[in-house]
Amino acid sequence: MAAKDGDGWALCDRGHRHWGIHGAAGLLAVHHTLDGMPYVLMQKRSWWSHHGGTWGLPGGARDSHEDAITGALREAHEEAALTGDLLRVQGVYLDDHGGWSFQTVIAQAEGLLDASPANGESSDMRWIAADEIAARKLHPGFAETWPRIRLALTPLVVVVDAANVIGARAEHGWWKDRAGATARLIGELGTLAAHGLRRPPDGLPELAQWFPRLTVVVEGAARGAIGGPAVPAVSEGATGVSSVPEAASEVSEISAVSNVSGVTVVQASGSGDDAIVALVRDTMPWEKMLVVTADRELRRRVEALGASFTGPRWLLNQL
Repeated sequence: MAAKDGDGWALCDRGHRHWGIHGAAGLLAVHHTLDGMPYVLMQKRSWWSHHGGTWGLPGGARDSHEDAITGALREAHEEAALTGDLLRVQGVYLDDHGGWSFQTVIAQAEGLLDASPANGESSDMRWIAADEIAARKLHPGFAETWPRIRLALTPLVVVVDAANVIGARAEHGWWKDRAGATARLIGELGTLAAHGLRRPPDGLPELAQWFPRLTVVVEGAARGAIGGPAVPAVSEGATGVSSVPEAASEVSEISAVSNVSGVTVVQASGSGDDAIVALVRDTMPWEKMLVVTADRELRRRVEALGASFTGPRWLLNQL
């Protein structure tokens, strides 16, 4: 188990020769501009390298002790001088050839980060609009997987209706200690956030791991599960039409805190359903919202705003 112990050629079950004894990984850094267009940081491979002159992702062989994320971030630092503190991993796509695999680590970038060739493996490094990538001369492996990876560039935000999920879980005595039941759920979600979701609901691209933004909305007695400063959240008007209130009296207060790594907790002083609707309404246009609830009326409200929904069992089965 040493640095660079993955360097070397491997033969997959398809009969192809690949670089990386233990497989390989690459970083797909993506940034969405205000018009919703995703830009991907692409690498043009040096002429002398395998498939030289083609466009692909910064990446390379994984060492024996590395997982895909660690290997991809290391390669991106070596080849493009990128650091992980400006990136948020949102998923891992697995291209398994049998006996060898390439894992694409998809990560949101805070902006169109400065990047240039940091070693001799690249001749160019630039941000390219997703709609223009297919027109480039692509590395054969990337060209094969790009149509599927393209579908997974949209960031996923999972909003959890804590009261509904805890009710569906039906722990013994949970109604006597709602705050305790909520705290346990939040803690388990923190563990899930660290390891990633492996069972996406229907309609989402197939990734080996998902790392969505997890937001838990709590209300009533469950608000004692975690504390934090109050921030304003826009309420939905009586007509059901989303609008920004003109008077402070139309604003309900919630608390948004992140005391559990990977999980944001929203504490609604009023209706938890209204807080969830406000979160969905205020999402960025390029984000996909998934609300976890079995509440039919809440499902109707969030679906009208373009969000998807799934039942508590999908989440509980992964805890």
